[in-house]
Amino acid sequence: MKKTGFAILVLWILSGCVSLKRDNSQPTAVPQPTQTPVILIATPTPLSDVALAPIDIEEELVTNLYERAGPSVVHITSQVITMNFFFGPSASEGTGSGFVFDEAGHIVTNYHVIENAESIEVRFSNDVSLPAKVVGADPANDLAVLALEGTIPPIAPLELGDSADLRVGQRAIAIGNPFGLDRTLTTGVVSALGRPLQTDNNNFIYNVIQTDAAINPGNSGGPLLDSRGRVIGVNTAVRQNAEGIGFAIPADTIKRVVPALIENGVYPHPWLGLLGYSITPDLADALNLPVEEGVLVAQLYRDGPALDAGIKGAQDQVVIGNRRVLVGGDIITAVNGTPITDWNNLTKFLELNTEVGQTVVLSLLRDGQAMEISLTLAAQP
Repeated sequence: MKKTGFAILVLWILSGCVSLKRDNSQPTAVPQPTQTPVILIATPTPLSDVALAPIDIEEELVTNLYERAGPSVVHITSQVITMNFFFGPSASEGTGSGFVFDEAGHIVTNYHVIENAESIEVRFSNDVSLPAKVVGADPANDLAVLALEGTIPPIAPLELGDSADLRVGQRAIAIGNPFGLDRTLTTGVVSALGRPLQTDNNNFIYNVIQTDAAINPGNSGGPLLDSRGRVIGVNTAVRQNAEGIGFAIPADTIKRVVPALIENGVYPHPWLGLLGYSITPDLADALNLPVEEGVLVAQLYRDGPALDAGIKGAQDQVVIGNRRVLVGGDIITAVNGTPITDWNNLTKFLELNTEVGQTVVLSLLRDGQAMEISLTLAAQP
């Protein structure tokens, strides 16, 4: 009985302990400290003089070029008389740019800047204005040369560069008078080379330079310069509805055309005295021609070089679809050993590689037989 009583006493004590641990009181929450955000302030480190040196050189190059070349760029204003149906003759004004070409003070510009002008005025950077007259023009290449009347300011002509040595990515700097803002400078790069540019009269100016330097109305006729300030082109046109696409007549064309304009007033374009079709695979298949490229001779001009040399023109005509084609003439495949692929290719080769009075050798196919004929180029009428 004593052991049983002790056991009950132990159980009663343990149960009391258990009841104490089952206390329903909730623990009190202890607030935690709030973290203070760390704010870092970045302080830009000034560039060293060594790091800034290339930027300084870049700016100095452009500013120095502008100081040297800017005075040689001129503002051209032309007065054009137009006939109004109701009010008779009326004057309109056009503006453009140009640059001093030689020590005699000749000014080079675009033909379309002075086209049909009744009077022309040239203004220099020192605000001296002089009347000028056209001494020569070449609409096909959109070039013209002006001669100043009066005392010519002592301004150095711009040096011409070599457009044949240009590379895409080279610096291109335009100086001109866009919207009448005198001697505005814009910079960019040579974006592409060798572009054909079709003019309003359906001629092509070949090997044109494409640039992203900003060119706007009024820049026409102004110089496109390289990093040394040499003229690599004459700014002449922009692509409509596009930004950063401008075109310049290459310096090599200026070298070829401008001296002739100064001396003779015109530039004689070499001429074969014939018209022809560009041969395509479809045309070759339709006419059963022996080649898929070249020029099919259609017509010969009376007293022209081709007729005098014995070139054979069309002998018949056929209708292909809704087109009448003159057939049976010689096929020109090469000039002086250079392959000719189409009419435009033939015109380009003659313009860039030959001159009036030069004798060339035409490679022909006549009735399927290869032959060669020598021909002396004349001036295009």
